[in-house]
Amino acid sequence: MTTTQSATTASPTRVPGRSRLAVAGTTTVVAVAWWAVLTQAFNLTLEAKQGSTVHIGAPSVLIASLAMSLAGWALLAILEHNTIAARKAWTITATIACALSLTSPLTAGIGTGSKLGLASLHLLVGSLIILGLRRTALSTKARCNPTA
Repeated sequence: MTTTQSATTASPTRVPGRSRLAVAGTTTVVAVAWWAVLTQAFNLTLEAKQGSTVHIGAPSVLIASLAMSLAGWALLAILEHNTIAARKAWTITATIACALSLTSPLTAGIGTGSKLGLASLHLLVGSLIILGLRRTALSTKARCNPTA
């Protein structure tokens, strides 16, 4: 097999420095840092009514942001495997999911400060995941024509 033949059959490669694991880790760290700012600097008590009153602490933020990052990663991988325009489908789907996620803090949050703080966490995590994972997705051209 010549070099030309191997280049035409090679699978597309990702751009260096665009790691999905880095997106998940960064999102988690930034979310916990923002939680600390909200609770320590702004002195907000983040609570929600979910049957009973639930206090939103650092472990909850860490687990939720990591879980959403990994779920987003899995969805993007599924879309890349099954659709041609995975990046576009990912962006639309993730943006809708982020917008819908705002109903929870805005309806279940206890007090205006808590509602706004929780909504800001949702928007921060959603934005980082959407934009971060979108950067890691291969373009349709790169996926359909690996030599491009």
